[in-house]
Formats: sequence, structure tokens, C-alpha cells
Amino acid sequence: MKRQASGFRIALCALALSPFCASSAFAIDARIRSQLEKLTPEERLEQRCDMEAMDRISDGKGGFRPDKVIAYAFGDPKLEGTTFKTRGAVFRSKGEWFRLSYKCEASDDRLEVNAFKYKVGDIVPHDEWAAHYLYD
Repeated sequence: MKRQASGFRIALCALALSPFCASSAFAIDARIRSQLEKLTPEERLEQRCDMEAMDRISDGKGGFRPDKVIAYAFGDPKLEGTTFKTRGAVFRSKGEWFRLSYKCEASDDRLEVNAFKYKVGDIVPHDEWAAHYLYD
């Protein structure tokens, strides 16, 4: 239950920050930095890594235009210091959800991404959306 409440707060922050995530390998501006600094270090790391995922996916092959990433839809992420790994993530692009895994290594303040690897997976069938709290 705590994860869902925290996830909701994180989702709201991600929604508020997503318009600022349009350029490749972007440096976060003062407004984004200010919003991220209000989060706990763990939430900040997850948000920063989700933002990096959207940025990298939109610059990669496949013509994706991600507008949302959820790091824990199909499994709990692993957090070790300033490294965030997930194999159970998803992202939404053009109204469809896709599986995603990534490993994100950040700076000590969790505001800069030092290394990032990701893999886009299969589309999530619509009949699985409700079970994983995915939406249009």
C-alpha cells in the first residue's frame, strides 16, 4: 500500500516534469532541479532515471514518443546507493504501453545521470493493463 501511495506521488511529479524532457542527454534546468530536490533521495533517483529513460527512448530507434515511465509495473526495482535497476518497467508511447528494463547510475545528489543502459521490450496487451494499473 505504501508503494502505491508513493508511486502516485512520483507519478504526479513525473507528469509535471515530463514536458521538460524533450532534448537528448539534457541537463536539468533550475525548475526541474527544484522539484526533484523536494523528493526523498530514493524518489529523486527513480524520477531522474525515469526522465532519462524517456529522453533516451525518444532519441532511439523505433519512433517512440514516450510520455510516461513507470519503473515498477511488472516488478520491484532494485536500488543500491545511486544505482537504480528495473526489469519490470513500462513506458507509454502514442497511447500504447511497452515493457522496459534499464540500469541507471546517478551522481551522489541523484540529479545527474552518469551511465544509462536500457532495453525496450514487447507491447503490453490491453487486457493486462488493469492488473498493472496502466491507463490511457
